[in-house]
Amino acid sequence: MTSAEKKQMKSAARLYAVQALFQMEHSGQTVEGIRREFETHRFGAVYDGDEMVEGDVDHFRAVMDLAVNFQAKIDQMTDRALVAKWPIDRIDPVLRALFRAAGAEMCEMITPPKVVINEYVDVAKAFFPDGKESKFVNAVLDHMAREAKPSAFK
Repeated sequence: MTSAEKKQMKSAARLYAVQALFQMEHSGQTVEGIRREFETHRFGAVYDGDEMVEGDVDHFRAVMDLAVNFQAKIDQMTDRALVAKWPIDRIDPVLRALFRAAGAEMCEMITPPKVVINEYVDVAKAFFPDGKESKFVNAVLDHMAREAKPSAFK
């Protein structure tokens, strides 16, 4: 497998993690149930003739587990990055899921902050192709990254 294919699989895992976290919040399903559903039915699935990309299962599992286990810490960090008038429970649920997935990578994994920001800005563009959300995501994630890994910005 080439490094480009590995990168594409990690990117797909991030997109799937955001979708799964969103679905968990709305359905009340457990992380185990959602993870099983995505790994069995979403990774590499074909919908209306379009084949979904195979995701990096290990990366997907790590992001999911960390986002769930450290949700309170990540949400507090997200709240500090948001304007005071916009607490995390008032933002779009897709963005909330995105910030949780990105926060998991920033706080608990060794992914460099700039990679996390670029990857999740791309995820935001996939969900909101016409909106200003990607700029908003970039600003919030930059603030979160500076708090989570200040040494990366010296």
